[in-house]
Amino acid sequence: MKHIAFVTLKLLFERKRQTIIAIVGVSIGVAAFIAMASLMNGFQKYFIEQALDLNAHVTLKVKDEPDKGKILKKVYGEDIYFHVYGAKPKDLKDKIVDYKFLIAKYEKDSEIAGIAPHLTGQGIVRYGTVDKSASLIGIDPVLERRASVIDKFISNKKLDILISDRDSVIIGKLLARDLGIDEVGKKVIVTTPNGVTHLFKVVDFFESGITMLDQTRIYMNLKTLQTIMNKPNEVNEIIFKIKDVYRANEIAERIKRETGYYTESWQKAFRNFLQLFKIQNYITYMIVFAILVVSAFGIFNIIMMTVLEKKRDIAILKALGYDSSDIIKIFVFHGITIGFSGALLGCILGYGLQEFLASVNVSVEGLVRTKGFALDRNPLYFLYGVLFAFTFSTFAAFYPSYKASKLNPVDIFRSSA
Repeated sequence: MKHIAFVTLKLLFERKRQTIIAIVGVSIGVAAFIAMASLMNGFQKYFIEQALDLNAHVTLKVKDEPDKGKILKKVYGEDIYFHVYGAKPKDLKDKIVDYKFLIAKYEKDSEIAGIAPHLTGQGIVRYGTVDKSASLIGIDPVLERRASVIDKFISNKKLDILISDRDSVIIGKLLARDLGIDEVGKKVIVTTPNGVTHLFKVVDFFESGITMLDQTRIYMNLKTLQTIMNKPNEVNEIIFKIKDVYRANEIAERIKRETGYYTESWQKAFRNFLQLFKIQNYITYMIVFAILVVSAFGIFNIIMMTVLEKKRDIAILKALGYDSSDIIKIFVFHGITIGFSGALLGCILGYGLQEFLASVNVSVEGLVRTKGFALDRNPLYFLYGVLFAFTFSTFAAFYPSYKASKLNPVDIFRSSA
């Protein structure tokens, strides 16, 4: 193998400029893959972690699932063909009957880590002359802690004040900013849809990093919200924290069968975002694939030109006893060397890009809010980058190597004589 490696390196160093360009092309593809994968997956993981921490893994609520053909199927059977042009929605009461019984039942479930009731509704919050719409959430702080990690997102950790002072609220950080509230202790007026107004004291801020939540949510004591919404002892939502978050769909279906209520897993609640993330990943991989394909064509071009220019040298090698497999090895090794060198340089560049992105101190505010970029620095991205570069460079080198192996030394010597 030493003589094959020697000839390969000789060919590489004879065409330094082209070799360097090919290596740089591969390295750009690998670096782009590492940086984009870190950035995209980092953002997605950050969003999912925040959403999972803050929202229920499974939510049980009152909701009608419209099945326009339900009555027709019941009367005429499942095999009929029909088309329903319209259906009137059911008049459902927005409350969960026997919610205390359900909580007591599922607290004993081995797959469920925590369960808490919610009463939710819409309202208008006023501070001074500024009015903003808000999502009102009545909670039991003790049970809420078991079913979520809400404390993680409360700025001053004063969730327990909702127990001792029922006229206190915790409002979203962005909602507070929009109202002009920058410190706790301020008084706000909350108006519910039934026209009841109530004066509350802001005792803390809620900051999850997810814009749509921080801009709308107000937490208050469950009993207080039941009173001002005139829904004594009622809840319209129960949240579950489960031990294995990836079994949320399965457990949600089981609870639905057992209770008859509509249930929603976190995957179902965030399916639009999860689909969006899939599209993002496809776009990322297509861009990187295109860069690597261009790099592969560069390698192909360099090796093909080398074969055409070095026909006489190949003929001499064959005359010295090199067989076709040796010639293939020389040029495949040529491509692999370029690919491996490019991958190595790409890993260094990719690491440098990760460090640069991590050092950028910029406030990102959109779907989520972060200080700087959320990166996923998984070492597997480096391994995948090397494998991609290795695979593309090997395939790019194979055809020129095969063409070189088929050259007939007698024909070459005759044509050059």
